[in-house]
Amino acid sequence: MKRERLISERNKKRKTQLQVAQDLDISEVYVRKLESGSVNPGRDTMFKFENYYKVDAKKLFPDIFLRFDDKKVIKDKPSASA
Repeated sequence: MKRERLISERNKKRKTQLQVAQDLDISEVYVRKLESGSVNPGRDTMFKFENYYKVDAKKLFPDIFLRFDDKKVIKDKPSASA
């Protein structure tokens, strides 16, 4: 899942992936992979982006924070004597 907001924020700042990487002291390849959604950031990296763009991490990385509601109920196994 491409992280459109992450890309949009970079474009608003008129920064290249290389410039963002240098500003955040990470690799350009890592920035590219984060934007494409092929890797997930660690907590520290997420905070770097949040502070850099002044945007909540949940908006920058929405796929990581997707709500998951598991409604399936696991039923008790029938007893062996039944």
